Amino acid sequence: MREEVIISGFGGQGVLFAGKLLTYTGLESDLQVVYFPSYGPEMRGGTAHCTVIISDAEIGSPFIRNPSAAIVMNIPSLERYESLVKAGGILVVNTSLVDREPDRDDIDVIAVPANDIAEQVGDKRLANIVLLGALVSRMEIVTLDAVEASLHKHIPENRRSLLEANIKALAQGAQLAVEKGSVKT
Repeated sequence: MREEVIISGFGGQGVLFAGKLLTYTGLESDLQVVYFPSYGPEMRGGTAHCTVIISDAEIGSPFIRNPSAAIVMNIPSLERYESLVKAGGILVVNTSLVDREPDRDDIDVIAVPANDIAEQVGDKRLANIVLLGALVSRMEIVTLDAVEASLHKHIPENRRSLLEANIKALAQGAQLAVEKGSVKT
C-alpha cells in the first residue's frame, strides 16, 4: 500500500496542520511516512500546500507527480491539483469556497461544505479537519480512530481548548463523505 496525498489552500486554513496530523497518524500506525510542506513567503492568505506519502514499504522520494488523493480548500488549489490526481483517485473539495464543480469524470469527488460544517461544530478554523475526516473515511490509509488518537497527542497546547471541536469536525466530515458515497462528476 502506498498513498500520496496533497492538501492545498490558503495560508492560515490549517493545511499544514492537517498534513502533519495525517503524517503523525501514519507514524503511530507503524507505517512509513513523508511530509513535505510548501508555502509562499506571505504565509497567511498566500498559498500553502503539503504532500503526505504513507506506505507500508520504504519511501524513496518525497516528490509525486500524480497523487492518489487531494484535498483542495479553495479555487486556486482546485485549478492547480485537479488535473494531477491519478485516474480513480479521490478529490475532496471545500464547496464553501469552491463555486465550481471539478471537470474530471475519472476520479471520485467528495464535495464538502467544510467551512459551513466547521462553523456548526463551533469554530470556522476547523474546515481542514472536516475535510481530513472526509478523506480518511474514504481512503484506506489510516483509521478515523487513529487520527483522533493523534489529535489527542499532537494538538498544540494553545489549541487544546479546541480538542473536542476538532474531534466533532473530524467525525462530521467522515459522516458526510460516507453518506454521500462515491460521487463521479
